[in-house]
Amino acid sequence: MLRQRVWLVIAMTVLAACGSAPPPTGNRQLTIGFVFIADDHDLGYSQAIWEGSEALARAMPDTHILRVAHVPETGDAAEQAMESLIRRGATIIFATSYGYLDAAFRVAKRHPDVTVLHQGGIEKKPQLDNFGTYWGTMEEPVYQSGIVAGAATKTGVLGFVAAFPIPAVFNNINAFLLGARTVRPDATVHVRFTGSWCNPPVQEQAALALIREGADVLTQHQDCTRTVLDAAEHAGIRSIGYHEDGSQEAPHGYLVGAVWSWSDLLVDIVRTIREGRFVTSRYNHDFRGGLATGDNPFVLSEMSPLVSARTRALVAGAETRMRAGWSPFTGPITDRDGHLRVPAGQTPTRAEIDAMNYLVTGVVGSVPASH
Repeated sequence: MLRQRVWLVIAMTVLAACGSAPPPTGNRQLTIGFVFIADDHDLGYSQAIWEGSEALARAMPDTHILRVAHVPETGDAAEQAMESLIRRGATIIFATSYGYLDAAFRVAKRHPDVTVLHQGGIEKKPQLDNFGTYWGTMEEPVYQSGIVAGAATKTGVLGFVAAFPIPAVFNNINAFLLGARTVRPDATVHVRFTGSWCNPPVQEQAALALIREGADVLTQHQDCTRTVLDAAEHAGIRSIGYHEDGSQEAPHGYLVGAVWSWSDLLVDIVRTIREGRFVTSRYNHDFRGGLATGDNPFVLSEMSPLVSARTRALVAGAETRMRAGWSPFTGPITDRDGHLRVPAGQTPTRAEIDAMNYLVTGVVGSVPASH
């Protein structure tokens, strides 16, 4: 109980610091609340969506943005944070971390007059009129970055620092290797799981272990990305970014990144809610943007001059195919135990991709118990 009280004091302090004073009585401003697992300085997941919230404020200056940072996924911290935002007048809540899903759903069920959006989850049943999830087709730019990595590697060993063994992480590891193997058929991805979204010392240990195993290109699925980029840069090897453009952090080895560009999507979601169209919209369930529909918020960053013209052409060709409806997971795809998961010529559904629980042939490394 004491820990909860301490957290509430911290959370309200952060809230006051991150959001301006509430609008005066009678002001018809729309108040929007964001809940973050970190802040705008992680060079990664939270910074990207924080910047998206700032872009939303610029695009819709009559809105009032509240932010609560450093909210844990464990316990009832996320639920308390969302309730605090509602008490301050928020009628739209963006719960932006994977582990907030259950809390976000409970808050939405308890407050039918508040629209709650969860970032990256799958909506629970029964479907609520005031709840939805949003995300991008992650495998698209990750597959493209895999092409860049496959062209860059000299050893054929690519390193991947991963967080938890969940479908989104399996999705990225597999897409990265499948992209690399279009250029380097014998490429392998060595993976190390950290058991955390952001633990710099553990990330550094994982990155160094991968380098010792021969990896000469490093990438990751971590919320904070600086440590892995730094490890690659100091070792004189190449790096592939994630979540946020890290080119300035690793100016000598950074090749490209799969990064978030949230502004257009956030503005469209808020506009849809404001105009009373949410219940019948694509956001009142599990929205997934993609290249084929022209609305993927997960995109490829600008490529480094280190990337050759030939590799750029291969990346562009992959994008053309994906815009036409092709998927990086179009079969045949075999897992690393030799089981055929996707037959030749077939493409798994979005639901099947979002439930991916296996690693493909060529991924090396043990998988810990599920998160």
